[in-house]
Amino acid sequence: MTPMPLLSRRARKNPADRTVTLIGKPDCHLCEAAEAVVAQVCGELGTPWETKDITQDEELHRKYWEQIPVVLIDGAQHDFWRVNPDRLRKALTA
Repeated sequence: MTPMPLLSRRARKNPADRTVTLIGKPDCHLCEAAEAVVAQVCGELGTPWETKDITQDEELHRKYWEQIPVVLIDGAQHDFWRVNPDRLRKALTA
């Protein structure tokens, strides 16, 4: 009888090796609140993060204008409108 292979778990990524992108626009109260959450969580975990302004990027505007603020993790959409710090922290440490 051939032994069954062990199920492997996906290796956890180091939060410092992830990148968070916050997409928003100036004078947006939800964007400001999201930025505070992203700054706090990324600061705690040592995760680099950046902001992008949809008013300066036509493609981002077309794709996200109804959802801002939008949070991407490693280029994949994670959240929009309201950013939950616990959910972001969990996603960055999974």
